[in-house]
Amino acid sequence: MLNTIFQGIFDTQTTNVISVSDFLLCIAVSLALGLVLAAVYTYKTRYTKSFLTTLALLPAIVCVVILMVNGNVGTGVAVAGTFSLVRFRSVPGTAKEIGAIFLAMCAGLIAGMGYLGYAVLFTVVLCAILFLYNLLDFGSRKNGERYKVLHITIPENLDYTGAFDEVLDKYTASHELVQVKTTNMGSLFRLTYNLVLKSPEEEKELIDKLRCRNGNLEISVSCKETVTCEL
Repeated sequence: MLNTIFQGIFDTQTTNVISVSDFLLCIAVSLALGLVLAAVYTYKTRYTKSFLTTLALLPAIVCVVILMVNGNVGTGVAVAGTFSLVRFRSVPGTAKEIGAIFLAMCAGLIAGMGYLGYAVLFTVVLCAILFLYNLLDFGSRKNGERYKVLHITIPENLDYTGAFDEVLDKYTASHELVQVKTTNMGSLFRLTYNLVLKSPEEEKELIDKLRCRNGNLEISVSCKETVTCEL
């Protein structure tokens, strides 16, 4: 009686039906892998509660999807199309967040295919590497606080070509104008520079000097990572 409850109405005698015990085992392993991934991700990483919850549940969700596809090529193509739409229904994420999501999806996919041992091995190896990279602060720049992004708002009648070079040469080791954008119905320009400060302690002094040249309009300085880490 229990087996008939979980049979599909479109199943035939040639269809491979997943047993309830195997189904629950795959989900349990996937949930455990999701918790491990979420726990490792929190180490030295900024995160939100909703993202951690998603990361913990994602392997089980993908696992169930793969279990239900069960070798049906047409259904598999439809599922792939559905997953591709998720990217366009979400806000931009950092490269690390997207990598964690793909890691969780791969773990769920392997578990859904029935290779629970490989799923556990994959998760352990990747989590160990992720933990090691976070521990070693892999990829971070030395003196990262010196790398800044500068936004300067100027009136439309100000020729911005070289207008701030004298000030920037004094307070920065290098600077590059990377974007010019009109704003406020074209009455203002917004300049974006990539900077490497000579001394982070002189940041306020740099802003004060720039304010004297842009008519005391808006100026903002931000860490470079907050601007460039989105994909």
